[in-house]
Amino acid sequence: MPIINNVTRLLDSKRIPYKAFELPAEKLGAEISARLLGVDPYLVFKTIVVTRAKGKPILAVIPGPHHVDLKLLAAALSEKKVGLPTEHEAEELTGLQAGGISPLALVNKGFQVVIARDAQIRTEIHVSGGQRGLNIRLPVKFLVELTHARFAVISVQDPENS
Repeated sequence: MPIINNVTRLLDSKRIPYKAFELPAEKLGAEISARLLGVDPYLVFKTIVVTRAKGKPILAVIPGPHHVDLKLLAAALSEKKVGLPTEHEAEELTGLQAGGISPLALVNKGFQVVIARDAQIRTEIHVSGGQRGLNIRLPVKFLVELTHARFAVISVQDPENS
């Protein structure tokens, strides 16, 4: 029985093509998720919550083997400074569990979404489905459309993934 939640209901209601994948319902990294899904880790994007001095946090959507570069993100958004909250703070800010934070689950909640420019060369990417254990593959264009995201260079490859 497939997992049905607010994200899958939203995608269904908008008639957006997607495929849902069930994974273990524990906090998995994007690279472990990619291994379980049998896909390139650069196709599995993770959502990082980033705080700013004033206003709602930012959702940085980046490839699994990357980490968000706060200076690049701040520059892309004309912010003086942005920061990373603790995992607990990220969960409080979004109302979602770490490992299940998704821009799709936060549509119309006032979060600015910035997707790493790497996604522009992809037809489809994988993102969290808004809860641990649910992964969604969908066309990048629909992710951008639904979340009103913009693309920017906001991440760099983790040294251990070089």
